[in-house]
Amino acid sequence: MTGRRRTRSTFLPTFTRRVRAAAVSAAALVACASLTTGCGAIPGVTGDVGDEPIKVMTWAPENTNATNKPGMPAFAKAYARWINSHGGLDGRKLTVLTCNDHNDSVTAAKCAQRAVDEGVVAVLGSYSQHADSFLAPLEGAGIPYIGGYGVTAAEFTSPLSYPVNGGQPTLLAGLGRALTDCGPVALVRPDTIAGDELPTLLDSGLTVGGHPAAQDVRAPEKATEYSEKAGRALARTTTDSAKKGCVVPALGDATGTFMDSFRRTREDYPDVRTAMVLGNVDQTEINASGGRSGPYEGSYITGWYPVESDPRWNPMKKVISAEAFGDNRIDAADTGVQTTWIAYTVFKEIVESLDGEVTADTVRGALDHGQKVTTGGLTPALQWKFQGSLASVGFPRLANTEVSLQIVRQGQLVLAKKGFTDVTKTLKDADLG
Repeated sequence: MTGRRRTRSTFLPTFTRRVRAAAVSAAALVACASLTTGCGAIPGVTGDVGDEPIKVMTWAPENTNATNKPGMPAFAKAYARWINSHGGLDGRKLTVLTCNDHNDSVTAAKCAQRAVDEGVVAVLGSYSQHADSFLAPLEGAGIPYIGGYGVTAAEFTSPLSYPVNGGQPTLLAGLGRALTDCGPVALVRPDTIAGDELPTLLDSGLTVGGHPAAQDVRAPEKATEYSEKAGRALARTTTDSAKKGCVVPALGDATGTFMDSFRRTREDYPDVRTAMVLGNVDQTEINASGGRSGPYEGSYITGWYPVESDPRWNPMKKVISAEAFGDNRIDAADTGVQTTWIAYTVFKEIVESLDGEVTADTVRGALDHGQKVTTGGLTPALQWKFQGSLASVGFPRLANTEVSLQIVRQGQLVLAKKGFTDVTKTLKDADLG
C-alpha cells in the first residue's frame, strides 16, 4: 500500500491505559445542541409506579451513509413502554433518552455529554464507532456503558464498559476455526485502519487447525460495486487441483453490495463458498438478496447469540409484538435489537438486586463487585472483572467469549453446530501485539 502512512490499529488494544485530561474533555465536549435533530426522550407510559423515574440512554446512528442501527433506540423506547405498562422497573418508571450519533465523533461526544447533563444512571444497548469521544464524559461522570455493540477496542478495555458480546474478535476467531477444513481463504476487508485489524483476528482461528493465513484483499469501505475485488478474491481461492476455497467479506453495510458483485463474478468458481460474521449480514439481508436462490445460500456465519428462531428470544418478541408491532425499524433478527434486549435484561436484573437507591454509582458498584448476571440462556452468565481472562492480550473487559456457528440453508439462518464455541484459548494464542 502506498501514498498513505498508517498508524497502529485502534482496535488491537495497547496495554497502556488512556489518560484523559479533564480540561481537554471539557473543551472538546459540548452539550447536545438540538433535541430535535439527533436526540430525543420518551417519558414512558405513566402508571402506578415510583415517583422518581430511572433514567437511561440508548444511542445509535440513523439515516447516515454508513452503518445505521435505528432498531436499537427504537426497541429501547418500546421496552420502556412495555416495562412501564407492567408496573415499572422494580416499581419505578423507566425513562429512556435516545440520541443519534450520526456516525460522527463530535455528535457522539454530544450524546454522551447529554447523558451526563440529564443524570442518566447507565447507557444501555448502544452502537457507536467513536468510543474515544463518548467514553471520556461517561467515565468522568461514573456512568456505566452496558451492552455496547462491541465495535471498538475501548469497549473491551474501559473499566466502565460492560459488553454483553465479544465483538469482532470473537466472531472472526470463531469463523476462522470453522473454516480450517476449507481450501484457500480470501478475506475482503476495508482498506482502512480499522480494517487492518481483521486479518489477525481471522487468522487466529485458522491457525488453530493448521490452516494457512487468509489472503488479504483490501477494498474501498464504500463503493457502488465490487466486481474487481470479487474477482481478485475468487482467484486467490484457486489451487492447481481445484477451484475450491472460501471468500470472507467483512465490509460492514457494504457486504450486501459486495455479494451482489460476487454473484455475477463467481460463475467460473461454482465450488467456492462464502463465510462472514453476523452484523455484516442478517436474515433480512438474506431474504432481500433472494433467499435460497441468493448468494448467501450455504454460507457459514458466526454470531454471538442463538438464531432468531430459538425460543429463548420469545420474551423479546413478546415486547416487540405488544409495543412495536408494525415498526419496521425493529427486527427480531437484528443483532443490534438483540444486543439492546440483552443489555436491558442485564440492567433489570441489576436494578432488582439493589437495596435502595438506583444511581450510576450503585449500578456500577453491583457490576464491579462480581455479581453474575443471567440472560435467559442467550449468553453465558456474565461477570465483569477488572482483569478478565483475556487481559493478557488486551481485552480485560471481554466477558462473553462464546460464538455460535450458523449456516444459510434453504434461505434460512439455522445452526450449523449445536451449542456455542468458546474462543478464549484461540484469542489467547493469537499474535495481537
